[in-house]
This record gives sequence, C-alpha cells and structure tokens, in this order.
Amino acid sequence: MEITGRLTADAQVRTLSDNRQVVNFSVAVSDSYKAKSGERITQTEFFDCSYWIGTGIAPYLTKGSVVELAGRVSARAWVDAEGQPKAGLNFHTSKITLHGGGSATDKAQPVNQTAAGEAPVYEAEVVPNGAAPDDDLPF
Repeated sequence: MEITGRLTADAQVRTLSDNRQVVNFSVAVSDSYKAKSGERITQTEFFDCSYWIGTGIAPYLTKGSVVELAGRVSARAWVDAEGQPKAGLNFHTSKITLHGGGSATDKAQPVNQTAAGEAPVYEAEVVPNGAAPDDDLPF
C-alpha cells in the first residue's frame, strides 16, 4: 500500500532491548470530497509509522514534511487508562520518499527536477546501523 501525508511531529529513533533500532513517526493523510449538499468534507486519518531499515533517515523526517510511504497497514485496539476502548492504524514502512516542507528540507538535495508546478523529490542518504557513509562495504 502507498500513502502520502504530512508528518505530525519529528521522527524518534528508539533502541529496543535487543539493540535493534526503529524510527517511529506519525503521518496525517487527508481526503476531501463534496457532499450531496455541496459542502466540502475533509477527513483525516492518522497512521503511526515504523521504519526498521535504517535510522539515517530520521533527521529528515521533521514535522510538516510531506512524505510518500510504501508498506503495509495493520490495525490495533487497546483500552486506555480511563477504560475507554481505542483503535489506531500502524503503517509498517518499507520505502520513504521525501517531498519537502519540513524544517530539514534544506539538509537534503533534490534528486531530480520535476515539471513546473510540482515539488522536487528529495532523497536522504540512509546509512544502516549508524555506519559512516564512506565506510567500505564488506563484500
């Protein structure tokens, strides 16, 4: 599945007990349509996202950035501290394309120029496991 939306906050890198790292962030995806009455209706869905491939992308995932994500969706349900049932959507991200708009846009360089009127596509260098970008590959 692919979704495009805006980050609701800066991404956070979490280290799990087994020393694996994950990038967590939230994306708001809006859709609008015209009701029979002629009124424009906008609906927004929020996705809690996780990215396990590398943490180097985290500094580029800033509040307000527009991102295009590919991955799979899962639903979750829980009961909050007040006993109220809650539900949410998780997006297990396998590919991230940055479209700019956040505070880190100036850190990334455009990968390719697009047609007039379209936003440039940004791509951040992702370095797995915190390795330096100029490290030699082991093969």
